[in-house]
Amino acid sequence: MSSANHSLEAQSGFVAFVGAGPGDENLLTLRGADLLRRADVVIADRTLHGAMLRHCRDGAKIVDVGEDGSPAVDAIEEAKAGRTVVRLCPGDPSFFSSVADEISACADAEVEFEIVPGVPPATAVPTYAGIPPASGVAEFRVVDATKVEDWTPHASCDGTLVIYHGLAEAPAIAKALISGGKPDSTPVAVVREGTVTAQHTVVSTLGRLGPDLKRADVSEPAMIVVGDAVGMRDRMSWFETKPLFGWRVLVPRTKEQAKELTEQLRAYGAVPEEVPTISVEPPRTPQQMDRAIKGLINGRYEWVVFTSVNAVKALREKFEEYGLDARAFAGLKIAAVGDATARSLMDFGIRPDLVPTGEQSSEGLLAEWPPYDSLLDPINRVLLPRADIATDTLIAGLTELGWECDDVTAYRTVRAAPPPAPIREAIKSGGFDAVLFTSSSTVRNLIGIAGKPHNVTVIAVIGPQTAKTAQEFGLRVDVMAEKPSVSLLAAALAEYGAKMRQAQLAAGETPRRPSQMRRGARRRAK
Repeated sequence: MSSANHSLEAQSGFVAFVGAGPGDENLLTLRGADLLRRADVVIADRTLHGAMLRHCRDGAKIVDVGEDGSPAVDAIEEAKAGRTVVRLCPGDPSFFSSVADEISACADAEVEFEIVPGVPPATAVPTYAGIPPASGVAEFRVVDATKVEDWTPHASCDGTLVIYHGLAEAPAIAKALISGGKPDSTPVAVVREGTVTAQHTVVSTLGRLGPDLKRADVSEPAMIVVGDAVGMRDRMSWFETKPLFGWRVLVPRTKEQAKELTEQLRAYGAVPEEVPTISVEPPRTPQQMDRAIKGLINGRYEWVVFTSVNAVKALREKFEEYGLDARAFAGLKIAAVGDATARSLMDFGIRPDLVPTGEQSSEGLLAEWPPYDSLLDPINRVLLPRADIATDTLIAGLTELGWECDDVTAYRTVRAAPPPAPIREAIKSGGFDAVLFTSSSTVRNLIGIAGKPHNVTVIAVIGPQTAKTAQEFGLRVDVMAEKPSVSLLAAALAEYGAKMRQAQLAAGETPRRPSQMRRGARRRAK
């Protein structure tokens, strides 16, 4: 049964076999992401493709093939019940894939289906290793080692030979290719876990491949690339040379606050892990906020100051409780302490009148705050919805400028529950390469719930006050942001990582991450 004219809006069920690509979640195709958003049921291996499930709509049924070993049966049953099914497949479904039998089963059951190609590992993995497999060569040949009995015909490949599923027999394959006529000096690369931050590339030759692999202790999944294209890696390596490639970085913030920071860290090649150190809760009594909202509506305030994303969220929730929206801020002047807070306000439909152009802090806000002028300002009162543990710096500064402040508790911050035991152990044993502290409270709370980071862990702080707190707890501060900004903090850590890598290369050493420098790291990593 042809699926060429099939529409997702059809009444009958439907199965889409979607190639997930080689590993990097960002290599999922637009068509694949669209199908995931529209699917009623998604059948996938959570271990491999859990990150891609963020594209799924709320309420979609997720079937884990790691727990249920009958994906074809599940897909057919769900489709015959009238549901749209996405079967998320590794790599490209039609490229050395084991899902061909599942596709045939759908055809036999007369279930409509679509095959969505994915980015094939044969091209993506070498490219991520800095090896252009089909550039300037006469031939690009892809082979499944499990299907080859005689390697002699492949020894004549006049270009790049990419071998799937060949790691276990790699030394024997190398010898067979040499026996078939390939020079023993032919460059070879073995790429483990290609396209993800655990990627590791071993460069060798056919003649030395066996001992080099033994020394490197490479494990599956891995791909073998044979040919002169491997020699271009020195100039074209871009992924494994990222400044924080493979660094496991602890981000002790709430998930809402950590999102942009973690995305930036991933762009530098890091593996960020978010560990909440505080929990945000409503105030113990709502009366203060209730009075503030009424005063805001009745024209009691000239300014409203937001010092955090959490303050915006708290006031927004209170507005929704009263059936109000951003229009209630008409005629008011709005200040935000920094860019993240400003973006949160704009998501609510409010464009702030004042955001510090310099330091994004209470001090930076005060530096640009206008003094009260009775001729220009009809009202001299400022509403300040904040956390219960906020400092008085801002209030003191505004008072000095002639303003009266209503300091209102919009939310409470309490210490979060300790992270899982493996995280706590990694913190204390040096399993993390770096930890980013974005405030003094994150220092105190992380140590309180999980213990002190190991002395090999790089400590990065957002500013002098946070550095002082870290030092009070006996931590060595390695990196400090130029200005108090989470973006600049991530950039400073990336610069530190790049310099560390360059120094190791200059000394003739293989680049190692901080966690690999602790005693026993190599043994525990196996």
